[in-house]
Amino acid sequence: MGHSETGTGHIGRTILGVSFFDGPASDAIAAMRGGGLLVSPAAPALKNMDRDAGYRDALLGADIAITDSALMVMVWNLIERDSLHRLSGLTYLRELLLQPDVREDGNTLWIMANPKSAATNLKWLAENGISVDPRYVYVAPMYGAEIADDDLLALLDRLRPRHVIVTIGGGTQERLGLYLKQRLPYLPAIHCIGAAIAFLSGDQVIIPVWVDRLYLCWLFRCFSNPKCYIPRYWGARKLIALMWRYRDRLPALRDA
Repeated sequence: MGHSETGTGHIGRTILGVSFFDGPASDAIAAMRGGGLLVSPAAPALKNMDRDAGYRDALLGADIAITDSALMVMVWNLIERDSLHRLSGLTYLRELLLQPDVREDGNTLWIMANPKSAATNLKWLAENGISVDPRYVYVAPMYGAEIADDDLLALLDRLRPRHVIVTIGGGTQERLGLYLKQRLPYLPAIHCIGAAIAFLSGDQVIIPVWVDRLYLCWLFRCFSNPKCYIPRYWGARKLIALMWRYRDRLPALRDA
C-alpha cells in the first residue's frame, strides 16, 4: 500500500516515490526542532513529478513532506482504500506560529515573494504579536530553472536564525529549500509553506478554518481570482492519472 516510516514516529505513505508524513502538525513541528527541510506539495506542482527533475529532487530531499494537497489525499484514499489524513500548509503554519521559539525576536527569518506581500504579511504578524526585525525579512528575486542566491546564503550564515519560513510559490519554494539545506554551513528548520501566510494576512483571499477542513481552499481561490486559479487547478487534474498509474512508485522522468 505504500506505507513508510517518516522518522517522526508516524507511519506515513509513499506516494509517487515521496514519503508523506501522516500525523498532527505539532508532531511535524517537533520533528523539525533539530533542523531540516519541510515541504507542503500542492497538486498544481505535484502533477509535474514526471517532468520536473528539480522539483522532484527537492521533494525526495526533504525531511518531511506534509499532505497539503486535498486532491492527492482524496485520490490516494480512493484508489488505495486508505484513510490518509490531510495536514494543510495553513494548519501547519497556524500551529508553527504558536511556538515561543518561532515568535522570539531573531529566531525566524521570513522569505517573502515581493515587497507588497511582505508589507501585508508583516502587518498581520505584528497585529498578532509577532514583531519581525526588518533584517529578518528577505524578498526573494525571480528564480530561474536553476536556483542560485549567494545573498540569501550570506544573510542566513550571518544571522543564523533557527527557523526559515519560505512563503514563495509552489514548485520554486521546494527547490529553494533544498538549495539552502545543501549549501548552508548550518541546518535551520526550513519550512516551505507557500501561500499559507497570505490566507491569514489577506494578501490573498482569507481562508477560514472550516474552508480548509472541508478541502475547499482551491474553490475560494478560484472565486477570488478566476483567471489565475481556474486554469491552474484545472491543469492539476493530470495528477489523478499520474497517481493511478504510479501510486507509490516514483514516476519515470520524461521530457517536459
